[in-house]
Amino acid sequence: MSDRNEEVPPMQRLLDNPFMLLFLGVAFPTLFYTVWGIMEIIAIPMAQ
Repeated sequence: MSDRNEEVPPMQRLLDNPFMLLFLGVAFPTLFYTVWGIMEIIAIPMAQ
């Protein structure tokens, strides 16, 4: 039988929190595509 005083692992606390999962599911793709877009803009050669 498990003790009620035992520590909950951080990953389990993250996966048990639906609002944190929602935030991460929106934030990571937004950040990824923003960085990708900036890299694409920088890669365009300058006009002469």
